[in-house]
Amino acid sequence: QVQLVESGGGLVQAGGSLRLSCAASGNIFNMINMGWYRQAPGKQRELVATITRGDSTNYADSVKGRFTISIDNAKNTVYLQMNSLKPEDTAVYYCNLYRLRGGTSWGQGTQVTVSS
Repeated sequence: QVQLVESGGGLVQAGGSLRLSCAASGNIFNMINMGWYRQAPGKQRELVATITRGDSTNYADSVKGRFTISIDNAKNTVYLQMNSLKPEDTAVYYCNLYRLRGGTSWGQGTQVTVSS
C-alpha cells in the first residue's frame, strides 16, 4: 500500500505564491513518477506536473514558466512551487504516484484558492 500526505494549500491573492508538498510512504520501491493533478468545480481532473526520480519533468501548458515541480528522493517527497498564481489556478490539488505494476495512488487533496 501507498500513503500520500499533502500539505501547503491555502488562500492567496493573484500574483502570489504557494508551495505544495506530498510525502509518500509504504510500498513505493517501484515508483515510476509522482505528480500533481487538480480539479476545479465542475471540471475534470487535469494534469499539472509530473516528475521521475531522475528529475524528468512534464508540465501542463497552462502552468509552464509559473510552476516548478521537484523531488527529494531521500524523503520520498515531491514539491510544487507555484508562482504568479491566477484565479483560474483555483482548484483542489491532488498528489499522484504511479508504480510499475502497482497502479496509481492519490492523496486526499489540498485546496488552493486564488483571489482576484
